[in-house]
Amino acid sequence: MARANKIYAGPVTEVTPQVREAPAADGNIKPGNLIVLSSGNFTRAAATTVGKVWIAQDNYLAGKGVEDAYASGDVVIGMELLDEQFFNGRVATGVNISAVGTALTPGANGTLAIAALSDLVIGYAEEIYNNTSGADQLVRFRAATNGQLTAAS
Repeated sequence: MARANKIYAGPVTEVTPQVREAPAADGNIKPGNLIVLSSGNFTRAAATTVGKVWIAQDNYLAGKGVEDAYASGDVVIGMELLDEQFFNGRVATGVNISAVGTALTPGANGTLAIAALSDLVIGYAEEIYNNTSGADQLVRFRAATNGQLTAAS
């Protein structure tokens, strides 16, 4: 069961986040996954991702929720990770975010992982959460540097 029911978390002064639409490369993208453009299609980001990253929005246009994956070829709504906005991104089971402000980096399969000093940072945790649920969960974070990966500090 999802911990949040939406991916975009505000602020309310910006009710319309900037988006880009592209087909799903496969049926593995879920709302809250970090995604990248590859050959004109969105695919999940990986731990080795460098460059521009978006976050998959819930497919509200089709009445889908945060646990509903996009089918292969469906148009994915990729939200720009603007640094003044909050998002709910997926963290894999076993990830323990122990402090607000923890630097996050792309992990495997489009999830967020805790950044080490040598990792590129995509955002900072806005809540403490130890994912022992056995499934990916949504965790609130603030994007860093408009979706461009930057060096950890």
